[in-house]
Amino acid sequence: MPIDLSKIVFIATANSLDTIPAPLLDRMETIYLPGYTTLEKRHIAMQHLVPKQIRVNGLAEDQINFNKEVVSKIIESYTREAGVRNLEREIGSVCRAKAVDFAEAKDGGQLETYRAQLTVDDIETILGIERFEEEIAETTSRPGIVTGLVAYSSGGNGSILFIEVADMPGDGRLQLTGKLGDVLKESVEVALSWVKAHAFELGLTSDPTTNIMKERSIHVHCPSGAIPKDGPSSGIGQAIALISLFSGKSVPPTMAMTGEISLRGRVTAVGGIKEKLIGALRAGVKTVLLPAQNRKDVKDLPQEVKDGLEILHVSHIWEAVRLVWPESQWPGLEHYAAIESRL
Repeated sequence: MPIDLSKIVFIATANSLDTIPAPLLDRMETIYLPGYTTLEKRHIAMQHLVPKQIRVNGLAEDQINFNKEVVSKIIESYTREAGVRNLEREIGSVCRAKAVDFAEAKDGGQLETYRAQLTVDDIETILGIERFEEEIAETTSRPGIVTGLVAYSSGGNGSILFIEVADMPGDGRLQLTGKLGDVLKESVEVALSWVKAHAFELGLTSDPTTNIMKERSIHVHCPSGAIPKDGPSSGIGQAIALISLFSGKSVPPTMAMTGEISLRGRVTAVGGIKEKLIGALRAGVKTVLLPAQNRKDVKDLPQEVKDGLEILHVSHIWEAVRLVWPESQWPGLEHYAAIESRL
């Protein structure tokens, strides 16, 4: 029996496009749906998930009390997902544990000892050891260390990523560790090439012909070595970390940055701005350097993030240098547009 399919819209969902056959994918219109951010998950939990689980587990509203700190703890330390399915499970586990506490207190005639208000310590007691640990901005600064930003490919979350650079006597070799992908490795090479080409203008050498890497080797490491890392967005952080190491000038520990760089020092747009900045605020970052091309992405940020972060836009590495070290003098700072052609 013939069936007319001409007016039917087929909708398919997938977590990854890699497993979809190319001929089929070519005939589809791809719509990307980002995961919920931490702030969005917290709102969904407080407005919908918590009341539902309180009701499902036989508790009254005055017998258990979730506050924002408790919900944030569950989101950040016990779930890492694009949606809220596991978050609802964990909230349900907490409700069941409190239901048991209430029943035991009631049966034992000790209702006056029962406490409805949940605390962060209660969450750790009920759900156990934290499954995920968030990076926290450092309180001290050292040359060669920069705070970058990362957006996870799944989970709709972002965080900070420390970039560590060290030098040692050597023959100019570059060593990269931290389970870095090919794109990130190339980003480090671009950053090093730019710094080497502009070492004199940066005041790192006394002679324009001096090779700053002639008698030293460089080791670049991103901690959490078991977690794969890739992408070009740490380019500006790599460049600033190298300049910091060679000049001996520390980067403010509460400043973070993200942006791809070109061989001529231009800072270009990157993705995941919303997730990265929410993660930065959560980690204690105060100032963020973003590509000027990402200015449009800042408009969609939650007001809480806009109020909590000082967001500075840059279009070139020299602009970033001026913002990171505003009181320092750099020989090439005033005419960087003219010396871009060195490469």
